[in-house]
Amino acid sequence: MPSTTSGRLRRPAALIGAALLAASVAACGSADGSTTAAPSATASASASAAAGVLGISDPWVKAADKGMTAAFGTLVNDGDADVTITKAATEVSPMELHEMTMKDGKMVMQPKEGGIVVKAHSRATLEPGGDHLMLMNIAKPVQAGDELSFTLTFADGRTQTFTAVAKPFTGAQESYAPGDGESPMPEMSMSPAS
Repeated sequence: MPSTTSGRLRRPAALIGAALLAASVAACGSADGSTTAAPSATASASASAAAGVLGISDPWVKAADKGMTAAFGTLVNDGDADVTITKAATEVSPMELHEMTMKDGKMVMQPKEGGIVVKAHSRATLEPGGDHLMLMNIAKPVQAGDELSFTLTFADGRTQTFTAVAKPFTGAQESYAPGDGESPMPEMSMSPAS
């Protein structure tokens, strides 16, 4: 009787060992030498921490018929080092990294010197009235519901692509049309809509 019991115990152990071996061989890589990992909820929300890229949650673009508009969202850095975005690109418009700042008593938009930094183990919010990704001259209308693809370039040369959905927004009454002043950068009115 003991040989039957030990036979029963050995069979599942052998099957488990074979399954683990098969799984580890499959996980080693594909024919082209690249490795793949199954996506997880965390990976899709914050990108791949192992690759050192940012997570981007709730990305969106302000709908606009022409001229300038902007992209927003929350940037998540789960890594151990600060990450600096130095450039953004999309097919529908040239882009710049922008910030809002006070000049002569007015809130004005200007290029963000040094890029947008997301500290290690923290978040940075791209929002109306703050740092944002500026689309300088859209080639076609960006309508509510449209999905735009963006590519971020980081200081170390890495890139990351993400998709953002266009939404109508009147919020802080941003005006992305150049003002009458000498500055080519638009001003933002903080007054409520009439």
